[in-house]
Amino acid sequence: MAKAAFRRKDEAFYETVLQLATTEEAILFFKDLCSSTEISAIEQRFEVARLLCKGAVYVDIAKAPGASSATISRVNRFLNEGTGEFREIFDRYLAANAAEEAEKEA
Repeated sequence: MAKAAFRRKDEAFYETVLQLATTEEAILFFKDLCSSTEISAIEQRFEVARLLCKGAVYVDIAKAPGASSATISRVNRFLNEGTGEFREIFDRYLAANAAEEAEKEA
């Protein structure tokens, strides 16, 4: 059976994001699209998720990016009850950037 031609209205956004070719392009794209507060919130959640995936504990995470315990708890819940895609993509990132990540940890 053929896949339905149904498209979610938000797919254009994600398809556009997939067109970003460089980190600088992504930074500029999101600066044009989001407020600095929105970008900071997304970056903070990403950092919390990154630390949780690496096994960090709440107390250490709260110190590093300055996230509240509510944000840490929310991100942890999304990681544990979500689709699992963040962990999969993050593992892919780690594999591709192992040397850079090792420098961050040193």
